[in-house]
Amino acid sequence: MLSVLTSGFLANIPSPDRGVWHLGPIPIRAYALCIIAGIVVAVTWGERRLVARGGAPGTVVDVAVFAVPFGLVGGRLYHVATDWETYFGPGGHAVDAVKIWQGGLGIWGAIALGGVGAWIGCRRRGVPLPFFADAVAPAIVTAQAIGRLGNYFNQELYGGPTTLPWGLEIYARVVPGTSIPDPLGGVAVDHTPIAVVHPTFLYELIWNLAVAALVVWADRRFVLGHGRAFAVYVAGYTLGRFFIEQMRSDPATRVFGDIRINTVVSAVVFLGAVAYLLLVRKPREVPAPAEAPGSVASSYSTDPAESDHSASGKPVPDNSASVNSPSSPSVSANDPAAVSSSAASEPSSAEPAGETSWSRGESGQS
Repeated sequence: MLSVLTSGFLANIPSPDRGVWHLGPIPIRAYALCIIAGIVVAVTWGERRLVARGGAPGTVVDVAVFAVPFGLVGGRLYHVATDWETYFGPGGHAVDAVKIWQGGLGIWGAIALGGVGAWIGCRRRGVPLPFFADAVAPAIVTAQAIGRLGNYFNQELYGGPTTLPWGLEIYARVVPGTSIPDPLGGVAVDHTPIAVVHPTFLYELIWNLAVAALVVWADRRFVLGHGRAFAVYVAGYTLGRFFIEQMRSDPATRVFGDIRINTVVSAVVFLGAVAYLLLVRKPREVPAPAEAPGSVASSYSTDPAESDHSASGKPVPDNSASVNSPSSPSVSANDPAAVSSSAASEPSSAEPAGETSWSRGESGQS
């Protein structure tokens, strides 16, 4: 009964008749537009979250200058490495390995090499990488969801045949004006489906959005820090990817007999993320108040007691009984006038203007 009612509202999902439009000689590719849109959303939302956690405005944009190109290169390298036969095997074309606009970005390579770029950017800004990763975690997985729309326009990464009412219709595409097949750059001959399949890109898109919501909730509920919010993202994403990967019907490198390599990687990375969540118990990093406009963090204390500021961001009072100066006698802390005079003659021990220390606190807002 439910199937009958559902089919009345949704009788299969039609595919776009093309994934490329031409503006004169310039091809406008939907896949590239989806990747760019995902990056914009990730940077914008990640920036808002980082500032809300006490980070300096502009940090995410500055770090993205390094992380994004590193991530794109890493994603492509992983894709080519795990689909080596497609480009370098019999009938393959090695030059296609650099044609990133035709699709093919491996998330594991993008995260790994993108992390290297983020580390470089964070070092230049003086921001702890775990602090940055926690702030951008839900934004990254949301960007992945947006990027999956590019697979929809490319008619790729779908599953096996299905009779479910949300099955995805696949059309035959050809080079305009010819009968030459071109699944990526061609135009649909008509809207008669040659197959109705599981829209695994849609399953992953929905799952990714659910993971983003989970990270936001867990981050607020448990005040996660030191990379633990990022670990929730990794664990959540790989859990869904493990099952969705097994539904896909596109060619893939297989290991251990007949297991898709991304299924194995998902399982390994999931276990690593869960182990990190269980073993790392450090509280959230808390930036100390900036002493000058536009300042960024320059140091990172592993113990709040070692910082000049408390976890709440307020200065830690000096409870010592006296204030001594090498060139003056001991001054009683009970004499306010004497203390004030002594403090005026002492060199300042505060950090230089334009620098901020970091400590791990027990509270914070995401």
